[in-house]
Amino acid sequence: MKSIDYYIYLDYSEKLVGYIIVKSEKVGIILPKISKFHHYKDLKHKKSYLSAVKKTIESKKILEDLLKHKIRELRENLYIFIEVIEFIKTNDNCVIFASIDDNQYRAFVKLISMIPDKCHTIVRKESELKKGSAEYRLSLIIDTLLNIKRNE
Repeated sequence: MKSIDYYIYLDYSEKLVGYIIVKSEKVGIILPKISKFHHYKDLKHKKSYLSAVKKTIESKKILEDLLKHKIRELRENLYIFIEVIEFIKTNDNCVIFASIDDNQYRAFVKLISMIPDKCHTIVRKESELKKGSAEYRLSLIIDTLLNIKRNE
């Protein structure tokens, strides 16, 4: 199998849903910038964490390193799914790793099954990511962005 060309992370937090797309060449640049990111639910001092990490995102220009990112209200999840599906369809000559929030997984898999040639896409539940792996650490970006937006 070819190496992964794009990483897609789809997540939701209460009333928000969002995604990020990272080109594989940017992974080595992004990972050192997000070394202090953690899963929000595991934190004791949530408010101070969000404040500090928001400053980190701005100062290290993390959003500029992402190929695409978007956050919408949960009722617009189909819009988000369609954008991700369109990206997968237009990039059918490369390998794509997609991590989907466990609660959205079934719906997303049903949609992706409608793409004729989807064998180039690896779809994983967020809970299947190995803690500490590059894939897991990249998933913390969308988790953090959603929590910042939700708490604004």
